[in-house]
Amino acid sequence: MKFPLVIALGIALIATGCASTSRVMLGQARAPVDPASVQVYSTPPAGAMEIAQLESSSAVGFGTQGQTDAAIARLKREAAALGANGVVLMGVGAGGSPVGMSVGAGSFGRHGGGGLSMGIPTQQKRAAGIAIWVPPER
Repeated sequence: MKFPLVIALGIALIATGCASTSRVMLGQARAPVDPASVQVYSTPPAGAMEIAQLESSSAVGFGTQGQTDAAIARLKREAAALGANGVVLMGVGAGGSPVGMSVGAGSFGRHGGGGLSMGIPTQQKRAAGIAIWVPPER
């Protein structure tokens, strides 16, 4: 059956089109690091150097926590690309208007037609933070 593949591809294309990240450079970028090594802080640790102000949004994830996790993961990936090993999380909240994802598929063969449609209403989540570089402890 081709329907599951069409649905999966449609959801993937729509979901990736609903996410974004913006940045304002505040300092010098460094060599990229592994996003898994980026720590999230509520306040900057002593000696931290600011690299960039980041904001991300995402409609990926079904449910509030999934959307929040996706927005924070995007912040961490962007911070890692700038060489930051930390992000000071400034806030997470709903952003913009609700986003509706819709996927449709159909088949019109010799014996008539068929179809499938699905709608998933979501609300984008926004996360804002400061990408920082924290020197190693001595």
